[in-house]
Amino acid sequence: MKINQASIKWKVLAYLSAFVAVMLLLLWLFQIVFLDSFYKAIKIQRIKEAGESIGKNIDNEEIQALIEGIARQNELHIRIADEEGILRYDVSAIPEPLINPLSRQEMLSYFQKIVAERGSFLQVLERKNNRGEVNDRIRWIDRVPPHEVAMPEIILYGYLVETAQGEAMMVMIQAAITPVDATVETLRTQLYYITGILLVLSLLLTYLISNRISRPIIKMNNTAKEFAKGKYDTPFDGKGYLEISELSDTLNYARKELSKVEGLRRELIANVSHDLRTPLTMITGYGEVIRDIPGESTPENVQIIIDEARYLTTLVNDMMDISKLQSGAQQVVATEFNLSACIRTILKRYAKLTEQQGYQIVFQSEGDAWVKADEIKISQVVYNLINNALTYTGSDKRVTVLQTITKDKVKIEVIDTGEGIAQDQLSLIWDRYYKLDKPHRRSAMGTGLGLSIVKSILELHGAAFGVDSQVGYGSTFWFELDLFPPF
Repeated sequence: MKINQASIKWKVLAYLSAFVAVMLLLLWLFQIVFLDSFYKAIKIQRIKEAGESIGKNIDNEEIQALIEGIARQNELHIRIADEEGILRYDVSAIPEPLINPLSRQEMLSYFQKIVAERGSFLQVLERKNNRGEVNDRIRWIDRVPPHEVAMPEIILYGYLVETAQGEAMMVMIQAAITPVDATVETLRTQLYYITGILLVLSLLLTYLISNRISRPIIKMNNTAKEFAKGKYDTPFDGKGYLEISELSDTLNYARKELSKVEGLRRELIANVSHDLRTPLTMITGYGEVIRDIPGESTPENVQIIIDEARYLTTLVNDMMDISKLQSGAQQVVATEFNLSACIRTILKRYAKLTEQQGYQIVFQSEGDAWVKADEIKISQVVYNLINNALTYTGSDKRVTVLQTITKDKVKIEVIDTGEGIAQDQLSLIWDRYYKLDKPHRRSAMGTGLGLSIVKSILELHGAAFGVDSQVGYGSTFWFELDLFPPF
């Protein structure tokens, strides 16, 4: 299995195991491999700091006490000599066998060397006691001791200082670096046990952590598989971590919304099927009457067939318009036009309806308003809002179209006197799949899909729109456009 296809559980386990392995490796490197180097570097640093401290206090009357304190604290042998190699101070806090005795001539030589090396020098001397000859003569049983017994390395550090009287003085510090073989061996033995214990504990811990982290994700993945099969009643239950909990809440929200969409989709199919079935039945019925019954081929019967066919065409066109608008296939072609005159022209189309069925459509305006927009699409908005108002208006069959002009806006309101809409449904009525919780009925005008078209067109224009309604007091659908030219 490829690593990018592995389970998150095993990925987490692998990452945590790698982290533990790196930590153990670093522990071995610092405690065993580089222990001697660190020890030597720290020792040299302390020697240099001691030399600088002595140099800063070279003129102090208590310099002897300072030297003795530094020597005891750091196990050093400190000598201070003048430029002729004569010792002024000689304090030792290390065993005598480890001290390198220096003659006056050697001190003078070191003094000159320090001057040549611009004020200081550092030298590490290796000392060994070779007993290989003895070891070769003896046949050892069990563990054979080393042929060479290591002795401490000696560090010589020289530092040039100047007194207040201008006299050059050499601070010579000698220190023994004790072999750390025994310490390394002790640490190595301890690390064997520590490594074994840590490996067992870390593997157990990493397994528990990876299992705990992956469990809610695996559970949500299994739920998502059921969700993908259309089981929208399966809840997501993600607990334990903030991110998992937030993801669970988001998926639950998506589950509820998709469940609503699925229900609305089914309702849409049922409603559209109803709207299609009615005109098709009438077309078929009147066609058979005209065919089978002599004298029924009247203009009235033919007109009914034509009207129902036109309704079918309008229904199909509306559904296509919704799809095109929401997919972005249609673009706005903005032109300057008289919105008030456009509304008056639209209202003329309803003359026959108002005469025959008693509807009353009133247009109230404060003057003509010019806008820059897509005239055909805005006409479609007005037409669909009026159709919606005619469908749901009250028993007085009155619809009012109100135009209000402000400083730089024109607001169009379409007001009906119907039953109104509950507050919790106002934000949903624009959805293409949504219908009010009442039996589906065919629209008095249009197809019943007009509000979804209205929303898509106004969003395409970037226009503000909305609905104000109260149950029992009718509804007011409105939208606003910028005046052209702006005042």
